[in-house]
Amino acid sequence: MNDTVTIEPLGDDPAENLDRFIVEAMELGCVWGLEGPDGWALSASEDHDEVDVMPFWSQESFARAHCVDDWKSYRPVAVDLMEFLEEWLPGMHDDVLLVGINWNEDLEGEEIEPLDLLEEFEMEMGE
Repeated sequence: MNDTVTIEPLGDDPAENLDRFIVEAMELGCVWGLEGPDGWALSASEDHDEVDVMPFWSQESFARAHCVDDWKSYRPVAVDLMEFLEEWLPGMHDDVLLVGINWNEDLEGEEIEPLDLLEEFEMEMGE
Protein backbone atom coordinates (compact mmCIF):
# COMPACT_ATOMS: atom_id res chain seq x y z
CA MET A 1 0.00 0.00 0.00
CA ASN A 2 1.34 3.40 -0.96
CA ASP A 3 0.68 6.19 1.56
CA THR A 4 2.42 8.90 -0.46
CA VAL A 5 0.20 11.76 -1.45
CA THR A 6 0.78 13.13 -4.90
CA ILE A 7 0.31 16.89 -5.03
CA GLU A 8 -0.88 18.24 -8.35
CA PRO A 9 1.43 20.97 -9.62
CA LEU A 10 0.13 24.51 -9.89
CA GLY A 11 -1.54 25.36 -13.18
CA ASP A 12 -1.07 28.35 -15.45
CA ASP A 13 -4.36 30.02 -14.50
CA PRO A 14 -3.80 32.50 -11.63
CA ALA A 15 -7.54 32.51 -10.76
CA GLU A 16 -7.54 28.71 -10.38
CA ASN A 17 -4.37 28.91 -8.27
CA LEU A 18 -6.08 31.50 -6.05
CA ASP A 19 -9.10 29.22 -5.57
CA ARG A 20 -6.77 26.33 -4.83
CA PHE A 21 -4.86 28.46 -2.31
CA ILE A 22 -8.04 29.20 -0.36
CA VAL A 23 -9.35 25.61 -0.39
CA GLU A 24 -6.01 24.02 0.53
CA ALA A 25 -5.22 26.62 3.21
CA MET A 26 -8.58 25.89 4.84
CA GLU A 27 -7.97 22.12 4.62
CA LEU A 28 -4.43 22.32 6.02
CA GLY A 29 -5.03 25.17 8.48
CA CYS A 30 -1.96 27.10 7.35
CA VAL A 31 -0.24 28.92 4.51
CA TRP A 32 3.45 28.85 3.62
CA GLY A 33 5.78 31.82 3.28
CA LEU A 34 9.53 32.08 2.87
CA GLU A 35 11.64 33.37 5.73
CA GLY A 36 15.30 34.23 5.35
CA PRO A 37 18.12 35.96 7.19
CA ASP A 38 16.59 39.40 6.61
CA GLY A 39 12.95 38.50 7.22
CA TRP A 40 10.17 37.38 4.91
CA ALA A 41 10.63 37.10 1.16
CA LEU A 42 9.41 40.09 -0.84
CA SER A 43 9.25 40.75 -4.55
CA ALA A 44 8.58 43.91 -6.52
CA SER A 45 5.04 44.08 -7.87
CA GLU A 46 4.60 43.50 -11.59
CA ASP A 47 1.59 45.82 -11.68
CA HIS A 48 2.24 48.55 -9.11
CA ASP A 49 5.37 50.68 -8.95
CA GLU A 50 6.96 51.03 -5.53
CA VAL A 51 4.80 48.29 -3.98
CA ASP A 52 6.22 45.01 -2.71
CA VAL A 53 4.50 41.65 -2.76
CA MET A 54 4.87 39.01 -0.05
CA PRO A 55 4.28 35.59 -1.60
CA PHE A 56 2.46 32.72 0.09
CA TRP A 57 1.66 29.20 -1.04
CA SER A 58 -0.88 26.58 -0.04
CA GLN A 59 1.67 23.73 0.08
CA GLU A 60 5.13 23.54 1.60
CA SER A 61 6.51 21.97 -1.58
CA PHE A 62 5.31 24.95 -3.67
CA ALA A 63 7.12 27.34 -1.33
CA ARG A 64 10.26 25.16 -1.15
CA ALA A 65 10.55 25.20 -4.96
CA HIS A 66 11.33 28.93 -4.72
CA CYS A 67 14.29 28.54 -2.32
CA VAL A 68 16.75 29.15 -5.17
CA ASP A 69 18.66 32.08 -6.66
CA ASP A 70 17.86 35.26 -4.67
CA TRP A 71 15.91 33.18 -2.12
CA LYS A 72 18.36 30.28 -1.73
CA SER A 73 18.97 31.21 1.92
CA TYR A 74 15.22 31.20 2.67
CA ARG A 75 13.13 28.34 4.01
CA PRO A 76 9.40 27.58 3.95
CA VAL A 77 7.63 28.51 7.18
CA ALA A 78 4.02 27.66 8.01
CA VAL A 79 1.75 30.46 9.22
CA ASP A 80 -1.40 29.39 11.06
CA LEU A 81 -4.41 30.25 8.91
CA MET A 82 -6.34 32.12 11.61
CA GLU A 83 -3.23 34.16 12.50
CA PHE A 84 -2.74 34.86 8.77
CA LEU A 85 -6.34 36.05 8.40
CA GLU A 86 -6.65 38.00 11.65
CA GLU A 87 -3.15 39.50 11.99
CA TRP A 88 -1.03 39.13 8.87
CA LEU A 89 -3.49 40.36 6.23
CA PRO A 90 -4.59 43.49 8.15
CA GLY A 91 -0.91 44.18 8.97
CA MET A 92 0.12 43.77 5.34
CA HIS A 93 -2.66 46.17 4.33
CA ASP A 94 -1.35 48.72 6.86
CA ASP A 95 2.20 48.23 5.51
CA VAL A 96 0.97 48.71 1.90
CA LEU A 97 2.05 45.24 0.77
CA LEU A 98 0.29 42.99 -1.71
CA VAL A 99 -0.09 39.22 -1.28
CA GLY A 100 1.33 36.89 -3.92
CA ILE A 101 -0.78 33.76 -4.18
CA ASN A 102 0.53 30.32 -5.23
CA TRP A 103 3.08 31.74 -7.65
CA ASN A 104 4.40 29.25 -10.17
CA GLU A 105 8.07 28.47 -10.88
CA ASP A 106 8.37 31.67 -12.93
CA LEU A 107 7.06 33.79 -10.02
CA GLU A 108 3.85 34.40 -11.95
CA GLY A 109 0.47 34.53 -10.29
CA GLU A 110 -2.05 36.67 -8.49
CA GLU A 111 -1.07 39.83 -6.64
CA ILE A 112 -4.00 40.69 -4.41
CA GLU A 113 -4.75 43.39 -1.86
CA PRO A 114 -4.65 41.75 1.60
CA LEU A 115 -8.18 42.82 2.59
CA ASP A 116 -9.54 41.49 -0.73
CA LEU A 117 -7.95 38.13 0.06
CA LEU A 118 -9.46 38.25 3.55
CA GLU A 119 -12.87 38.85 1.96
CA GLU A 120 -12.34 35.85 -0.38
CA PHE A 121 -11.63 33.63 2.64
CA GLU A 122 -14.65 34.97 4.54
CA MET A 123 -16.94 34.24 1.57
CA GLU A 124 -15.53 30.70 1.30
CA MET A 125 -15.97 30.16 5.04
CA GLY A 126 -19.54 31.43 4.89
CA GLU A 127 -19.01 34.20 7.44
